Amino acid sequence: MGASKHIKQVMVVKDIKIGELAEKLGMKPQALSNKLYRDTMSFSDVETIASALDCRVSFIDKDSGKEF
Repeated sequence: MGASKHIKQVMVVKDIKIGELAEKLGMKPQALSNKLYRDTMSFSDVETIASALDCRVSFIDKDSGKEF
């Protein structure tokens, strides 16, 4: 699953609209919408968006379940 799907899921759960998130990020809603539609985000973009959504990005080992 791409990062944009996770971001969209969080937005639905937290009832945050594109315009609201774009404002928090200091970008235009259309630019954010394009990034999410195309799933064209750097890891840094994902971290920034996650932070704006009061979330964090982490890696979890599939075997041990350990979070890094």
